Amino acid sequence: MALISASDLGVVFGADPLFTGISFQVERGERWGIIGRNGTGKTTLMQLITGERDADQGVVSRVAGTRIAVMDQYRELGGALTVWDAAAQGFAELLQLEHDLAAQAHAIGDAGDHATPAMLDRYSHDLERFQHAGGYAAEARVDAVLAGLGFDPVSARTREVSTLSGGERGRLALAGQLAAPADLLILDEPTNHLDLATARWLEAYLHDIDEAVLLISHDRAFLDAVVDHVLHFEGGTANSYEGNYQRFIAQRAERRMALERAVRKQDARVAAEEDFIRRNIAGQKSTQARGRRRRLERMPRLSPPPGTDGAMAVSFSSSERGGDQLLVADKLEIRIGARTLLKPWSGILRRGDAVGLIGPNGAGKTTLLKTLLGERRADGGEVRLMPSISVAYYRQDLGDVDPAATLYDLIASRRPMWNRGQIQGHLGRFDFSGSEVQRKASSLSGGERARVALALMMLSDANLLVFDEPTNHLDVESIEALEDALENYEGSVILVTHDRALLAALATRIWSFDDATLTDYPGDFGEWEADVAGKRLGHAAARATSRAAEKPGKTRGRSDASVRRSAERALVDAETRVADADAELARLEKALADPALYSRPDSKQAARELTAARDRARQVRDQAFAAWEAADAAVR
Repeated sequence: MALISASDLGVVFGADPLFTGISFQVERGERWGIIGRNGTGKTTLMQLITGERDADQGVVSRVAGTRIAVMDQYRELGGALTVWDAAAQGFAELLQLEHDLAAQAHAIGDAGDHATPAMLDRYSHDLERFQHAGGYAAEARVDAVLAGLGFDPVSARTREVSTLSGGERGRLALAGQLAAPADLLILDEPTNHLDLATARWLEAYLHDIDEAVLLISHDRAFLDAVVDHVLHFEGGTANSYEGNYQRFIAQRAERRMALERAVRKQDARVAAEEDFIRRNIAGQKSTQARGRRRRLERMPRLSPPPGTDGAMAVSFSSSERGGDQLLVADKLEIRIGARTLLKPWSGILRRGDAVGLIGPNGAGKTTLLKTLLGERRADGGEVRLMPSISVAYYRQDLGDVDPAATLYDLIASRRPMWNRGQIQGHLGRFDFSGSEVQRKASSLSGGERARVALALMMLSDANLLVFDEPTNHLDVESIEALEDALENYEGSVILVTHDRALLAALATRIWSFDDATLTDYPGDFGEWEADVAGKRLGHAAARATSRAAEKPGKTRGRSDASVRRSAERALVDAETRVADADAELARLEKALADPALYSRPDSKQAARELTAARDRARQVRDQAFAAWEAADAAVR
């Protein structure tokens, strides 16, 4: 029996249907991606599944006792005081039962021979409940999920939730959902506040768990790696597809082509029937013509595939070509108080570059952008933005969209010579029509404000476009439209995003943050991911080589050829150690992500031992990389 079964679902808002005719089934262990444009009903469908609201038509059936863990995109933490308590909310009853068992055991011990049968029976019954519910695994499971999402499980027990940033709160809400005992996980945009490494951890975790998953996401690479079914909202309904995101794209194209052929075939048949009726309704074949007309009236008509209504029609142009160098940073330093965000860095942005700026959350990417664009002073070194360069900046906080202004006035302020028709036409490209153009920006949703920000950028004619997390509020179709626009743009781009599909499609070079060091990798995102050496600190090799040169060399007096052979052997040995360390680290991370670990009686101790082993393996891996860098530098 299916865990969740939806049959002919429909929801109406006022007099207008939001969607109709949605049917699908979720079996245990399946992972569904729920995609579609903003406002088509994805979140409403999740409310139907959880029972938060009722459908206006159709029915949702759930297996009795189904446990559902839900995290919405607003990431509520339920009033927990500490980070660990927030992550363990799903185990609140179980942890209370553990506390009660400890109190009962203490009472039985104090009673000694006077312990009553009722006391012993109650303890035995509660202990059986605790074991059956996985009580011994609860604490270790919470610790493992916290560690996977970038929190220290030990300090999490005392760190207060009130000290967390917005991104940390998002990760903590996700930790609480992943750790909670459930049969079905419902995730609404879980990767919005995750960096690349944490998103990969979540991919592996969701891929290996036994729970069913319903995943609302605009992250195409994440969907492709995780889901095995897709439910696509389009045209006032939703269709189901089997396979990952790439398979969905292919199946959707095939379905559209088949429907288009069927519609053309029916249209041709209808036209032929109408022509026969018109020619014969008053002639000798009038009886036959009237019969055909009745059949034609009863014929169910096929609808053509949904068009592109609602999709952004965004494009970018640059009014000036600009010089070969757009921006030059010379020994640039950035500090916030006593913290160094960027150690001295020199780099050049050239005409035609599409730079992917990546790094962990909190590394300083947004601060770097503001420094490069002159919005804050450098704390060391200098930045030169060439006079011929004009910049359009998409801010993560959408700060350029004045909440007090109407959409009409926002566009008119950028194009004072445009008439009403031109302004409405431009807003229509971003799916704002009719009286909507008089809405104040303060009334817009996040996705709508993001579209307005892009509509304003489109008017800039800038030859440098800078984007700080542009996909956070956009649906999949809008992200694809943005990707197409940037692929056709002839200027230069700096792109801060966690969307790996967008980076893979657009970035021609990577600026990578790591521990206050910015590394310029002269290749695309795929090459950067594959090239292990490109992920390491460039200056680590120089330091290692310098230290080696300062030591008394055992090879002094040898021939150059002998030294070369020795260095090459050392490089091969170092590569082997790196490969072995990577394999061991991958084994330990897979073991920690295995749900079976948390059903073992000794799961708590086993998880702690595995976590400690993983930390040691990371140190070994880092040492192996340092040795490899030194050996590689010696060979070069």
